[in-house]
Amino acid sequence: MRTITARQSRQIDRKAAVKYGMPVLLLMENAGRAVAEEAVKNIKNKNAPVAVLCGKGNNGGDGFAAARHFLSGGINVKVFLAGKISDVANEAGVNLGILRQLKQKIVEVNVSNLVSVKKQILRSGLIIDALLGVGLSGEVIGIYRDLIEAVNLARAYKVSVDIPSGLDADSGRVLGACVRADKTVTFLAKKRGMVCRSAQKYCGMVVVKGLGIPAEMLF
Repeated sequence: MRTITARQSRQIDRKAAVKYGMPVLLLMENAGRAVAEEAVKNIKNKNAPVAVLCGKGNNGGDGFAAARHFLSGGINVKVFLAGKISDVANEAGVNLGILRQLKQKIVEVNVSNLVSVKKQILRSGLIIDALLGVGLSGEVIGIYRDLIEAVNLARAYKVSVDIPSGLDADSGRVLGACVRADKTVTFLAKKRGMVCRSAQKYCGMVVVKGLGIPAEMLF
């Protein structure tokens, strides 16, 4: 079974862009669609909203793209951002901007509204974890830790994007706090840390999806 490191994952993204002319925005679009398609299989209560929790980087960008696909499928979605809209840039910012043009409310999570956000997460029928990706190296702190703890308290089905937030992609070590996903939708190959025995309880069922280029051309 092929696995890749966080560094290899970033190199693959660069290769897709430089060698094959496939921009990060298109990779993000394909990732978001794959997540949405996998996640809808696990919606049991169609009246309960889907909570999409996004960080400020590319993992959050995948989440924004997934949220748009939920919207296009007529699914009630709530989008929570761990930070400020003004802090989201580049391709993630493009996908966030599209959601805003579609009049989707984006909740900027902070200390003052954290209690309310936690209650909304607990009432969700499905949770998408797009907070932190494979680039995480330090301990999870602040709002990110608070949101991860709230997700783990929820009874809703949980789907993580690429890797459960808080899990070290290379070692499989929990970096302070980690989402316990029921399913992880990862891309091209499992990340090396995900196959560690201690990490498997956080990843749940792992589904490997492509990004629009044959995998063998990217390795």
